[in-house]
Amino acid sequence: MEQQKTSTIGNSSHSVEIGMETEVHRVAPPPRRSTFHKLKARLKETFFSDDPLRQFKGKACKTRFLLAAQYIFPILEWGPKYNLKLLKSDIVSGLTIASLAIPQGISYAKLANLPPIVGLYSSFVPPLIYAVLGSSRDLAVGPVSIASLILGSMLRQEVSPVKDPILFLQLAFSSTFFAGLFQASLGFLRLGFMIDFLSKATLIGFMGGAAIIVSLQQLKSLLGIQWSWQTILMGFCFLSFLLITRYISMRKPNLFWVSAGAPLVSVILSTLLVFAFKAQNHGISIIGTLQQGLNPPSWSMLHFHDSYLGLVLKTGLVTGIISLTEGIAVGRTFAALKNYQVDGNKEMIAIGLMNIVGSSTSCYVTTGAFSRSAVNHNAGCKTAMSNIIMAVTIMVTLLFLMPLFRYTPNVVLGAIIVTAVVGLIDVPAAYQIWKIDKFDFVVMLCAFFGVLFITVQNGLAIAVGISIFKLLLQVTRPKTVLMGNIPGTDIYRDLDHYKEAICVPGFLILSIEAPINFANTTYLKERITRWIDEHESEGRNDAKKPPGLKYVVLDLSAVSSIDTNGVSFFKDLRMVMEKKNLEASYLLVLVNPLGEVIEKLQRADDEKQFARPDCLFLTVGEAVTFLATNIKNQPTLHL
Repeated sequence: MEQQKTSTIGNSSHSVEIGMETEVHRVAPPPRRSTFHKLKARLKETFFSDDPLRQFKGKACKTRFLLAAQYIFPILEWGPKYNLKLLKSDIVSGLTIASLAIPQGISYAKLANLPPIVGLYSSFVPPLIYAVLGSSRDLAVGPVSIASLILGSMLRQEVSPVKDPILFLQLAFSSTFFAGLFQASLGFLRLGFMIDFLSKATLIGFMGGAAIIVSLQQLKSLLGIQWSWQTILMGFCFLSFLLITRYISMRKPNLFWVSAGAPLVSVILSTLLVFAFKAQNHGISIIGTLQQGLNPPSWSMLHFHDSYLGLVLKTGLVTGIISLTEGIAVGRTFAALKNYQVDGNKEMIAIGLMNIVGSSTSCYVTTGAFSRSAVNHNAGCKTAMSNIIMAVTIMVTLLFLMPLFRYTPNVVLGAIIVTAVVGLIDVPAAYQIWKIDKFDFVVMLCAFFGVLFITVQNGLAIAVGISIFKLLLQVTRPKTVLMGNIPGTDIYRDLDHYKEAICVPGFLILSIEAPINFANTTYLKERITRWIDEHESEGRNDAKKPPGLKYVVLDLSAVSSIDTNGVSFFKDLRMVMEKKNLEASYLLVLVNPLGEVIEKLQRADDEKQFARPDCLFLTVGEAVTFLATNIKNQPTLHL
């Protein structure tokens, strides 16, 4: 180690003592590793960051087989420990969410322009699949409003659900198959990070716009085709009832059962009223006869080789991403409340497989619904058995209770949909985004107005595009700050942020706070060159920007990676300084380059310029203290 005596840096107004004696630490290169080991580590961190094989280490073959089976089928993990106490809790929660799933299933199917019975089919088979494969205890599976809206709106652009209902139904099942295939593939290939491109701002704006679209679409049901006063009165009464019960549950969470049971109560009461007063003869539209029995097979209805293949692929991709994002977000939310982990990749596989199986059993796109999951959580569910209880309840309904829904008025189903989507308009979250990040707020508005005034999928695409544009801006225009010394310390911070920080004469100290790669090297070189020109050409009276540049110090602590262009950037910057006839041999100084950065710089440094002890330092404080004595004829540096 090398020690260096330093002098006091100061002027008539104040002085800062950099240090009486400073130990200069050597920047050590990283341990040598082969390219294969580097690639292996990078791939492992990208695709297996959770290290799923760690539980198998040091275990016997029989134990490994059991752990593997439990990893693939989580039901084998909690199933053997199941007892009567857990069953009692799950029965209560299962029956509670079934009372919500029945009216929502019928309503959401109509929202997707599908027969109402398909909504009940989609609440029967998928929950059974998820109970076996899913890792969340609280997620309640079934149709959701957003996926239903997207599926119906995208398919309706090409096929009319009124003129050609059979083809529309076939395309819906085909889209569900491709949605499930996409979701399961993401899980198997461990590519779940791809859905992270849907930011919170994008989702809030998208769901808010979609909620308004859904509400406007239900006006026909709420007001009646012929604007009959009977329909308007019934719609107003039941919509008010649903909104009031929702408000009560929001104010007092322990009364969750009030809003959970309100949709089913509304369906029962309205059905009885229509049946008793023969209201269908007075302008009130009813569902009509629903098919009785369990899900019929629909594998033969899937379309793979016709002119609509592109449509179902696009629809499956969009609905798959939206439903997957919602399902994982909901699962993780309630897992955090109960302090357990949800495996994102396993969730993708579970949701994907239940949609693949669902597409061949007359189901359309399903996922974990927030409203149902919240009811499931508040009802005290303990395991995924609550989904099985709900599915059994739906099965009984399909087998024996379908004739009871014949007189259910469409206006009540519209009120149920409106009530469900009202919660998607999250004004407090929008205000929070406005306070935190104005650019995110713009992204949210683009998603909101894009969905509202263009189309659902185009609005989503615009918002995602703007989010990616934001990422590109951050990559191509990395933050680079001018740093100064905090008096009385050897700490260096951003001059704009810390007003007490002051420049050190003869030094231009910069911090680059992003990876250096081909996308930003041109910008960095131009920006740093402009700073150098400013210091060289302008005399500064400001204490923070004195003239007489001798050293350019680059703090690379936040530079996590570098590529070939990044290596060339340092060489080009040195050449620029040489052309300016500056003391290039001492001018460019690097501070705290990380492992990958120093390794690549040393490999490309044929002239050993960056290996010199006066060009490479561990901290900015050590660099300034050591180099200050090299400024000729200046034993005391004045700030």
